[in-house]
Amino acid sequence: MTVLAHYITQYGYWALFIGCLAEGETLTLLGGIAAHDGLLHWPWVIALVAFGGTLGDQLLYFVGRRYEGRVISRLKSQEKHLARDRSLIARHPVLFVIGVRFMYGLRIIGPVLIGASRLPPVHFVPLNILGAILWATLFVMLGYFGGQAIESFVTGFNKKLSSLLLVALAIVAFLLLRFWWRRRYSD
Repeated sequence: MTVLAHYITQYGYWALFIGCLAEGETLTLLGGIAAHDGLLHWPWVIALVAFGGTLGDQLLYFVGRRYEGRVISRLKSQEKHLARDRSLIARHPVLFVIGVRFMYGLRIIGPVLIGASRLPPVHFVPLNILGAILWATLFVMLGYFGGQAIESFVTGFNKKLSSLLLVALAIVAFLLLRFWWRRRYSD
């Protein structure tokens, strides 16, 4: 077992949990790849990712509920977007709470806005758990089933990158030599 594989099996679950408290798509995909490679067990990866995502969003939701006025006042520059988001929360709370995990740019601020919108915890908590389970399952399985494809792409990319880097270095060396030559003999 390589050193990296040892660290992944030793600390991978903790890294997934901590990483998914706030963000986590990249870590979640990597957790799926690690599960594909047999370094982590995929049911545990899904469970920890869902738990970390749920806990993180719960904390952000309660921050939004507790500090509603301060949160909104700090986001005055985004007033147009806030009005739209608050309207969506009011009209479609189920879709917004579940879908906020999948909306780029709203992953962190979304739960805060939901809390500030005064959506009752009795509605938020179960929807948050459901959204976290769907999100975790989707991204872990994307990593799991895409693991082989990603590995072959990265391996091929590394070979291409090495060749590209060599060409880029040759071009930079040529341009520097040309610049030096022109400066030296243009005076």
